[in-house]
Amino acid sequence: MKTLAGTVGEDVAVATGGSAAPVRPAAGRRAGSRSAYWLVAPGVAWMALFLVLPIAMILYVSFWTQTTFAIQPILTTRSWVTFFTSGTYLDALWTTIRIWLTVLAATLLVGYPTGLFVGLFVRNKTLQTVLLTLCVIPFWTSFLIRVLAWRPMLGKEGAINIVLQWLGLTNAPIEALLFSDLSVVIGMTQIYCVFMVGPIAFMLGRIDPNIIEAARDLGAGFGRIFRTIILPLSLPGVVVGSIFVSVMVLGEFATSAALSGRKVNLLGNIIVTQVGSLKWAFASVAGVVLTVIIGAVVAGLLRIVDLRKEL
Repeated sequence: MKTLAGTVGEDVAVATGGSAAPVRPAAGRRAGSRSAYWLVAPGVAWMALFLVLPIAMILYVSFWTQTTFAIQPILTTRSWVTFFTSGTYLDALWTTIRIWLTVLAATLLVGYPTGLFVGLFVRNKTLQTVLLTLCVIPFWTSFLIRVLAWRPMLGKEGAINIVLQWLGLTNAPIEALLFSDLSVVIGMTQIYCVFMVGPIAFMLGRIDPNIIEAARDLGAGFGRIFRTIILPLSLPGVVVGSIFVSVMVLGEFATSAALSGRKVNLLGNIIVTQVGSLKWAFASVAGVVLTVIIGAVVAGLLRIVDLRKEL
């Protein structure tokens, strides 16, 4: 039995002399569109309820009037003015950006050679899996335990100072190893480095060995092969790893509180402090600023490579 849509399709073919490509019936296209809408609807509803709506609420609350012991839904820009004219908040903003850039560079410096070794030089898939599993073993324990484990390592009488003095490299304990910017950077680099290693190793593992072999047969050295083949093809992994590390480091507060003795104040610490003091408007302002920074960083990184084509 011919359907109406089939009849229309045949008419179109006749009108074009029978040489045109088959035309998808309009009813079929509409049914496909409705199916696509139903498939995407749960995701859209989830994102609207748990991402768009909370962000909109935080932005709205940031304009409420905050007093010492209460907050009222009377719109004002006082909290925003206070944030951008306070040295404490601006210092926290600058410290957040400085720590993020330092940790991002450190994870890239440590993670890229590791990903290069695992993804390119280890061709045995089982061994690759074992090495990547070793990288995530620390994640089998609690996040706080991993952070606090650095205290006995970095303290004045910690393992690192003992080894340095035993080797004769220092005469006295290095106090700057703990409760400083350095301890925060060391802790975050160790915690988040695996998120840089994984994507880079994945992208490097996809490189066809024949391409590198052909370049080597044509006389290219490792430096030229790395510059013209390996680095461009691994760039999507670097971008994905940078996004992971950036999002987590910019929203950090626990590592800096535990390893800096509250000497390093990030925007995350400001939010926690303000929420603890029931100053919801100030906390919302810091949250909106942090969200804007994270959005700008992710958008900037996504402009480096088109992940839809590369992955």
